[in-house]
Amino acid sequence: MGSVAQLKCIYTNTCSMGNKQEELEAIVQQENYDIVAIMETWWDDSHNWSAAMDGYKLFRRDRQERRGSGVALYVKECFDCLELNDGDNRVECLWVRIRGKVNKADIMVGCCYRPPNQDEEAEEIFYKQLGEVSQSLALVLMRNFNFTRHLLEIQYSREETV
Repeated sequence: MGSVAQLKCIYTNTCSMGNKQEELEAIVQQENYDIVAIMETWWDDSHNWSAAMDGYKLFRRDRQERRGSGVALYVKECFDCLELNDGDNRVECLWVRIRGKVNKADIMVGCCYRPPNQDEEAEEIFYKQLGEVSQSLALVLMRNFNFTRHLLEIQYSREETV
């Protein structure tokens, strides 16, 4: 593995992977991506059989207790990687650490979905997680921010008061 700049990544928000799995697999295999990040998979336990992709390890976090959303990461099998899970399901984030080869740093990959109606507590949890995972690693973050103009104005005004 080379540097972060050499990782070939793709991010997509599928709004349900149900009928898009074959199309995604074809694109991924054709373009030879190292990492595939998916937002809003809408998967649950009934999708275990159809979620696998040849040549890739699958990491996923399905939304609990209600339909919709969920995030997933496919990482090429040639990478030595480990999912980091803090057990907090209030934020739809998936963090995977890819171990670097000799003399290469580890890389942290984050796949996060922010629902449009996410509350401030969940937002704070995300920023805490982001601070923790980015301490000493190269970071690749793929996130659907779902920021409207109103939310951006709130965020900017909040940063000015800090």
